[in-house]
Amino acid sequence: MTGTPLNVLLIDDERPALDELAYLLARDPRIGDVRTCDSATEALRVLHEIEVDAVFLDILMPGLTGLDLAQVLARFKNPPPVVFVTAHDEHAVEAFELRAVDYVLKPVREERLAEAVRRVVEGSGRAQPSGDTQIPVERGGVTRFVSRSEITHVEAHGDYARLHTDHDSHLVRTPLGKLAEEWGPAGFVRIHRSMLVSLAHVSELRSDGGHCTVVVAGQELAVSRRHTRELRDLLTGRES
Repeated sequence: MTGTPLNVLLIDDERPALDELAYLLARDPRIGDVRTCDSATEALRVLHEIEVDAVFLDILMPGLTGLDLAQVLARFKNPPPVVFVTAHDEHAVEAFELRAVDYVLKPVREERLAEAVRRVVEGSGRAQPSGDTQIPVERGGVTRFVSRSEITHVEAHGDYARLHTDHDSHLVRTPLGKLAEEWGPAGFVRIHRSMLVSLAHVSELRSDGGHCTVVVAGQELAVSRRHTRELRDLLTGRES
């Protein structure tokens, strides 16, 4: 590990779950001080007294919920990264709309929690990853990593997104709009409201009767009229 250990605050109204989470995080060498609270209200008092590097919190709690607390934290001058740790998967969309770093389901597995810590560390700048950005994807309870440079295009699936590579695809719990915002500097552009493409993987731009398509990894994908001009300009600039 490189960098200073993270100081974290944990919030859960169920003491056994709080103690287990504190125990697992304390075992991680990237974690320093671990503070705990049993309510969001108490957590706000603590956070006005000290700064922490990340907040791990439950969602369903008496009084202020975890989502309520995350909304308050988002208004802080320097909001801490938030990781939701909950038994309820139906709040994932709301959580990621609040720019949560991760969403971990109970019962918490140590290796899954370690992945959440990795995301916090990577996002905090404590450790700068070298080379290509690695995207965590889950399948069958196993987390693996896909290089962003391998992703050819991204397709919206409701509040999820499907990442396509030359040989596989992966569903991630992140809205397409968020990926478009975050991956734009890496060369991912919209070709219509439900599709992003990587400019690096576009091999052809085709026009026929006013309709535009691009060929990406051997697939021909339609481009909406709204995005045709922008895409053409970007590709021309890339090739010039």
